[in-house]
Amino acid sequence: MKKLTFTLVLCFMVGISFGQKKAVNDAKSEIKRDNPNMDDARAFIEKALLDTETKDNAETWYVAGSVENKQFDMESLKTYKGETPNEAVMYPALLKIVPYFVTADSLDQLPNEKGKVKPKYRKDMKAIITANINYYPNAGVYFYNKEDFKNAFQAFKQYIDIPDMPMFQDDKTPIVNKADESYLQIKYNAAVIASVLKEHTTAIELLESMKNSGYEENDIFRRLAYEYNQLADSVALLATLKEGVTKFPGDEYFLLSLVEKNIQSGQLQDAVTYINIAIEHKPDDPILYDALGVIYENMEEPEKSIQNYEKALALNPNFDKALKHNGMVYYNLGVKARGSADDSTDKKTVDEGYAKSIEYFKTALPLFEKAYSIEPTDKETIYCLRNIYYSLGKNEEFEKMDAIYSTNNQ
Repeated sequence: MKKLTFTLVLCFMVGISFGQKKAVNDAKSEIKRDNPNMDDARAFIEKALLDTETKDNAETWYVAGSVENKQFDMESLKTYKGETPNEAVMYPALLKIVPYFVTADSLDQLPNEKGKVKPKYRKDMKAIITANINYYPNAGVYFYNKEDFKNAFQAFKQYIDIPDMPMFQDDKTPIVNKADESYLQIKYNAAVIASVLKEHTTAIELLESMKNSGYEENDIFRRLAYEYNQLADSVALLATLKEGVTKFPGDEYFLLSLVEKNIQSGQLQDAVTYINIAIEHKPDDPILYDALGVIYENMEEPEKSIQNYEKALALNPNFDKALKHNGMVYYNLGVKARGSADDSTDKKTVDEGYAKSIEYFKTALPLFEKAYSIEPTDKETIYCLRNIYYSLGKNEEFEKMDAIYSTNNQ
């Protein structure tokens, strides 16, 4: 009885193993039919992919990829018949082929019981991928237009990864020219979509590999700076900006971004250095002089600050930011002089302090008034004008500006 029970169990186990092997064969047979039932084919192979007896066989994964390729072919061939393919079926099937074939190829390269590697499926898989390669960019565009960014990324990423797959490494003629502009554009698209998906590390890996490719390098460096900023990697960000300044010396973006980061980190003298480099390339750019004025203001050197604001305004008299910034220097000097006078008990010091503050406010006034005429919604300008009118005893103007200030701060 014990022997009989053991035999029955053994037969049962063999039956399961045979059943899953049969499932692989059934899937193969189904996709060879003229009108295959793809749901049945998938059901067969999915069982085999999960079964312990068949999940580690190269054939199982090869057939799984072949099932998806059959689905893809059935739709893609419609275009040659003048029919419209169902892209919602075609492109998802396309994306499943390579992952299955990657696993199949890795298992296909394992040595047999004699220690020899005799791959059975690589040639067929290479032929299928080669036939499909140009559809991947189209799939990426399709998914992108559907705002399915995850699959759009996968489509572009599979395309750019295919040339590096082991099965293509020994080919004399590469399946894709990785130096070709179209390949680089697709790689760039993958990086952009990775960023949309907030996969910033992945985006950086792709962009870093393109820095010296000759493709849109200025934009590559800008995006790298953005990605490093998203990761709060200040070291890599500064290195990228400095490299951008060297590579694109006339580009304000890298210089001004570097200046901004130097200001934020308190490295003001370095900021001055980089602004002056920018001015050497663009001596007629008022934005640069305005930026230099801001730096000197942060360094508490008002005279140098004013000099640079005036240079900016000489180049563009209607530059509202430079007008406001220049006015702000005089306004702050006026506030400082008034504060010193208020803190003193010496009448002469008090009188001199008030007189200085009035002169500073009078100098700041036309600058703020012109800035206000150009940009009447700027809150800082409104606030300073209000206070200056009050300090100068311009009651009518004060009341008007005070009403505007109150409205804006409700």
